[in-house]
Amino acid sequence: MTVPVIAGVGTAHPPSADQQELWERFFSRHYSGSTRALAERIFANSGVSRRQAAVSPLIEDVSDWPTERRMRRYQVEALPLGKEAVGRALTSAGLDAGDVGLFVVCSCTGYATPGLDILLARDLGMSPTTQRMFVGHMGCYAALPGLGAASDFVVSRGRPALLLCAELTSLHLQPSSARVDTQQIVSHALFSDAAVAAVLVPGGRGYAVREVTSVTDTSTADHMTWDVTDTGFRMGLSPKVPQVLSTHVRGLVEDLLVRHGATVSGVDGWAVHPGGPRILNVVERELELPLTGLAASRATLDEHGNCSSPTVLLILDRLLRAAPSPRRVVMLAFGPGLTLYAVLLERHV
Repeated sequence: MTVPVIAGVGTAHPPSADQQELWERFFSRHYSGSTRALAERIFANSGVSRRQAAVSPLIEDVSDWPTERRMRRYQVEALPLGKEAVGRALTSAGLDAGDVGLFVVCSCTGYATPGLDILLARDLGMSPTTQRMFVGHMGCYAALPGLGAASDFVVSRGRPALLLCAELTSLHLQPSSARVDTQQIVSHALFSDAAVAAVLVPGGRGYAVREVTSVTDTSTADHMTWDVTDTGFRMGLSPKVPQVLSTHVRGLVEDLLVRHGATVSGVDGWAVHPGGPRILNVVERELELPLTGLAASRATLDEHGNCSSPTVLLILDRLLRAAPSPRRVVMLAFGPGLTLYAVLLERHV
């Protein structure tokens, strides 16, 4: 049977800014009254030291822009960022754009037609017969179903597939308000921009995708939302999300591992989406991981913030560049639904 293998990963980031500088030079004036004091505490406890923004509030305040203007800017900024990530991934895998049989693009922060999939296929020189798939509005976990679709293509067609996750959360800065809105403050303190691409091939050296699995608790569908408004996309993030994760995460992971003759203690690489410090604490507690188990996830949150769908791939890239690299990796990501996705990877030679 054909084994889908991650043969190359490429990352791209817009300019970086210090979290404290973002607070002092912009967000401290974005809020007022009691909201400002609350926001300062949330920013200080976010677990983020630096973040990247294609449209930095230190240079350009988009908080009052209409959605149409934000969408036009998305195309301008996302295209070169995606092109850079894809180019690096293809080079790492030793492939040309013309070798790609399926191109999967995940993004929930911008929409237009023709989209990134068409424009990048054109600019990079992909074949006219390259198939394309766009995954939108799945939010922070989109990389994992995208990885599943790419893996299935590799298995069924015996050809390479390319996954790109590109998000520009900086375009969705919401208007200032004196009203306490903790969910918006948390979003403003955590989210960041990035693009990450991964190349999957049939067999060879890399990390084999053994299985992609998920669970959705539809009774908590209102706990995480992403609404299109006249001033960009507005995040809804209930403080109950960690509680829901604590209910499902251990069962999801253990069921995945047992199907492959493995246990939690046999996993030496964890790529867990850092929705925030509380999310990581819950996963660490429920899976009874060692103190260093989520070091890569915490370091990624610290250096890059929450970049939505690319984040779990950023963590994977960090793990794969470590010495020694892990033998077995579990990727975990969470998002609207409320949905939990898990992927098992194993080193393949």
